[in-house]
Amino acid sequence: MTRKKTDTHFISIANQKGGVGKTTTAVNLATALAAVGRRVLLVDLDPQGNASTGFGIDRASRVNGTYEVLFGECGVAEAAVETRVPRLFVIPSSVHLSGAEIELVDAKNRESRLRKAFEKYDGTGFDYVLFDCPPSLNLLTLNALVCSDGVIVPLQCEFYALEGLAHLVRTIERVCSSFNGKLSLEGIVLTMYDKRNNLSGQVAEDVRAHFGDKVFKAVIPRNVRISEAPSYGLPAIVYDMRCPGSQAYIQLAREVLRRHNHAKTEKRKGQEAA
Repeated sequence: MTRKKTDTHFISIANQKGGVGKTTTAVNLATALAAVGRRVLLVDLDPQGNASTGFGIDRASRVNGTYEVLFGECGVAEAAVETRVPRLFVIPSSVHLSGAEIELVDAKNRESRLRKAFEKYDGTGFDYVLFDCPPSLNLLTLNALVCSDGVIVPLQCEFYALEGLAHLVRTIERVCSSFNGKLSLEGIVLTMYDKRNNLSGQVAEDVRAHFGDKVFKAVIPRNVRISEAPSYGLPAIVYDMRCPGSQAYIQLAREVLRRHNHAKTEKRKGQEAA
């Protein structure tokens, strides 16, 4: 069964390594896309629920969330919570999500439950759906990858970055060949870049040498304002739009839009030529 044809673009924000700025990227990319007029849904698939907290969604109020969507207890529309950012909605991580990994092991169609949930949701009404994945390649991440068109990988500028990235790329290729033929590596975004540190520059050069134009030009710097924002229940772009980190995420959103528009144009040309 294939997902219903819509104009919605589904993107997983994934990296099996923790502490690389994955949730920060998901929250601020979603905010930046909404700020330029796109309707965006952010799905919090991390049991820690940091993306939900980053939008000020109180844990006590998370009655329906990703767990309930995965196990058919509610639909996408019922779980989506409106945020203070216009055009931006979140399906929060509920308290039950921490046990979902164990429950999914014996579940029928365990790798495609998220995709089937969106298949039941006629006409999503969203331009972009972003999945904030947990920091591991588990069944929650697999569900996101099976439901996605592309993957954006936040990559911390540190020594072991390329080693973990190679493993993730192999996983994406396996998912593409076994479960979701349209899945691709949409791009790599360099995070926590410190221009005072020679290692950051070297890692950035190495990643660009290996992956070329798959690496976004936008580079997310280490920035205090980005770190402060979640404690106020706000994305950094709302907390302080002028700080270097927020400006970098705005640039990233522009690149994502350009790449997506280019891909749609090339696809249309191919269809016309055929």
